[in-house]
Amino acid sequence: MRPELPDYGTFPRSPDNGTSWIHPDDRSIVTSLIPSERIYRRDRFDGTFYHFRYGDIRFRLRPCMWLPLAAEGVDVGDLVEIIGTGMDRERFVGNVVDALYSTKEERCVYRIVRPGAMESERLYGRDDFQNLTDKSKIREGSTIHPVPRWHDAFRDDPSGQRIQLAPDVKPDDRADQ
Repeated sequence: MRPELPDYGTFPRSPDNGTSWIHPDDRSIVTSLIPSERIYRRDRFDGTFYHFRYGDIRFRLRPCMWLPLAAEGVDVGDLVEIIGTGMDRERFVGNVVDALYSTKEERCVYRIVRPGAMESERLYGRDDFQNLTDKSKIREGSTIHPVPRWHDAFRDDPSGQRIQLAPDVKPDDRADQ
């Protein structure tokens, strides 16, 4: 049974001995990223490999064990607004630079940095910010709209007079016909 994609998860341990589960072109990338607490997005399956991404980093893996996580709708690179809370936390707009799974807290946490600022060590939970990146997708409509039929009971002849084509035909201006 194929999972519904995209989905999210992490690789807290290496899924297999060796590197046969990694696409040959992506081995150096994957071995530097996995295992870790990073939350990866799995976008599609091409029949052999799943396509993953972490921000701008993309790689391919054969089906393997990983820890699936509930989607929170946040990806590395998203623009977010930190919700200020009095003297504890300042309100600002920044980018998600890391998405991590905290095994200690058993929840997803995010490192958010203001544009132009130095990287922060502070981690935020999903309740601490709102996502400003628009990820809405408009699905193709499924309603069949009939083509309107317009009947003209009158026509202008070359002399400029209006003549009635058929006495029993009336102009139909309803769009639902």
